[in-house]
Amino acid sequence: MRDHTWHLYKSMIRMNENWESIYATVLPHRAELAKALLVEHDIPAVIINKQSSSYPNIGWGKGEVEVHVPAKDAILAKVILENEATFS
Repeated sequence: MRDHTWHLYKSMIRMNENWESIYATVLPHRAELAKALLVEHDIPAVIINKQSSSYPNIGWGKGEVEVHVPAKDAILAKVILENEATFS
């Protein structure tokens, strides 16, 4: 897992690679599940938390938690989530 984390870090710092939001939710645990599913399929994924820190994890706070993947993997990532995710 350590090698995968380093690979993900290196790909994140590449300035020429565009990332795209492919899933958004107000429930942080769903974003974590989506990310884990994508990583199982060797698709790098990161979570961007846009929720207010004043009221975290209550499901009706302002903002969402987004899952981002490299733009080149966005279509495949969406298909994987649509076909394999059981949380949505």
